[in-house]
Amino acid sequence: MMGVIAGFFSYETNKSVVVKSWSVGIINRVVQLVIITYFVCYVFLYEKAYQVSDTAIESSVITKVKGFGELNNRVMDVADYIYPPQGAGVFCILTRIIVTDNQFQGRCPEVRALSDFICPSSSMLEFKDFTIFIKNSIRFPLFDVTRGNFPSTLNITNCTFDKDLDPSCPIFRVQDILRETQQNASVLAKKGGEIGINIEWQCNLDLNIDRCVPKYSFRRLDAPFENNTISKGYNFRFAKYYKTEKGTEFRTLHKAYAVRFDVMVTGKARKFSLIPTVINVVAALTSIGMGTVVCDVILLNFLRGAEQYKAKKFEEV
Repeated sequence: MMGVIAGFFSYETNKSVVVKSWSVGIINRVVQLVIITYFVCYVFLYEKAYQVSDTAIESSVITKVKGFGELNNRVMDVADYIYPPQGAGVFCILTRIIVTDNQFQGRCPEVRALSDFICPSSSMLEFKDFTIFIKNSIRFPLFDVTRGNFPSTLNITNCTFDKDLDPSCPIFRVQDILRETQQNASVLAKKGGEIGINIEWQCNLDLNIDRCVPKYSFRRLDAPFENNTISKGYNFRFAKYYKTEKGTEFRTLHKAYAVRFDVMVTGKARKFSLIPTVINVVAALTSIGMGTVVCDVILLNFLRGAEQYKAKKFEEV
């Protein structure tokens, strides 16, 4: 009992022992070098641990499509082939329409074959020559920074996006997007599909704000179903209603195949902050002490003369 009480009221203090051993000294320095390299190269340079980040990006997207095509012996412009017409971040370019005319509601003892009412349909391959104008405004609320996807000095009347020659132009040719996503225009026009346009903002606000510019990338969103025979491509139906002279209502049903474009905006802004810098510097300095722990384990358990080292390191007074 007295031994427990005496142990409870004892006091331990660190004792420094200098061990002149090349092997232990080399291990100690190597461990310290690895820890320092990790914090400098990965934590500070790669992860930017000295900065605070904001990923809650606020975004607004406006789109506008231009171009003319021919579908079912009709010349089509934007008012005919864009759905919905408001020009939001998600829109469709109609490339093929199957029209079923003169549908009446009623009961008939016998009817004509349905194929008699269905108009033959071709694909509008001219859609690959259309251009898409994208206007994107973003804001990082943590830093109250707003940006647009093209500078006000840019002449957009005669530019076309090119990731190497003109990466800041907000006007995209559909054919270039299909080339980036490795899609066949005729197949896509016949069955439809979904294409994603990703606008990525990576902004280091410690640098010049003019370097905060977007990067564009493109991909086929419905790629897992591209070769699926059950649900392939993209299509939807809509109807136009009319009335006869006698007031009987009938409709023309349209089955539209379309290329759907989804404009997706992601982003992250970073800026220097003293608090995370101090926290990570302290963590780095504390972690350097891991070298001492590793060397103590080796010294007291694996080297020759371990008992002698223990006697020197642990001493009762």
